[in-house]
Amino acid sequence: MRLKITTVGNSAGVILPKELLTRLRLEKGDELHAFETPDGLRLTIYDPELAAQMEVAESIMREDREVLHKLAQ
Repeated sequence: MRLKITTVGNSAGVILPKELLTRLRLEKGDELHAFETPDGLRLTIYDPELAAQMEVAESIMREDREVLHKLAQ
């Protein structure tokens, strides 16, 4: 599905078509979580528990970047 970035006040946003919102069972005001993947960006319904786990994982990856890089070799 092709989506267009549009101006929303002083920001930019993507408008999700009504059909997509229905398919994903989303409503105005719902929150999404964005994940970077090797293939691009993945949007999922916001889950506070998952968001907390991702913050911890990202913190560990930042702190131990060199160690993780050596382990990957």
